[in-house]
Amino acid sequence: MVWFRYLVYFIAIAFVTWALTQMEISFPGSLKLHVVVSETDMYGTSEFSPVEIIQAIILGVCGLIMAWVANYCPSQRPIAFAFGGMALAFLIRELDYFLDLYIADNLWQVLIAIVGSLLIAYTYRHRRRLTIALARIWPSPGLTLLFAGAVILFAFVRLVGHEPLWMSILGDAYERVTKLAIEEFIELMGYFLWMIGTVEYAFQARAIAYKAPEPAAQRRRQKRRHDAEGKF
Repeated sequence: MVWFRYLVYFIAIAFVTWALTQMEISFPGSLKLHVVVSETDMYGTSEFSPVEIIQAIILGVCGLIMAWVANYCPSQRPIAFAFGGMALAFLIRELDYFLDLYIADNLWQVLIAIVGSLLIAYTYRHRRRLTIALARIWPSPGLTLLFAGAVILFAFVRLVGHEPLWMSILGDAYERVTKLAIEEFIELMGYFLWMIGTVEYAFQARAIAYKAPEPAAQRRRQKRRHDAEGKF
């Protein structure tokens, strides 16, 4: 069953990537990686791109899966809250253009600050439960893939997608759409890993929930009841 899931992951990622590349090859400009929305727009935007839309959908699905884990797998709730909060922060960041344009300028920064503060406070308050949850599930293929996706999103894409790097490499031939295409496809790869890691983590958390031992307090309570019954 596990190998079948990974085969499905491979086919799904290969198909989506193939569809995106073929769409651009067959209909140049259809990926909308450089859209100028007004005459005063100096840089253009890639926010209308199907690549960005897929990224947002992946983040939404990851958040829903983590919400399911938090609800139905209590022993893994601290980890699920942490990664679910990160998925929400990522989603807000991906929607920054629309939040600024249609609601309020810099609103996404305020929302991320709120989500980040709540996430830090929750993690600190439940740090002991978080440690126990990690001890129960580690080693975990799902968490490993989540970590790999985070490395790509937080470090690799920020460095490789840095505009001065491509200006230096391409020189006079530099076009911003080239940098955007590379950056967005690398981000998409990171989000693919993030989604696979989320799904695998959910399967593992579900297995642990069905096999999880009784809480220590409940075991002690049952022992006291048993000892009390044994006196008569």
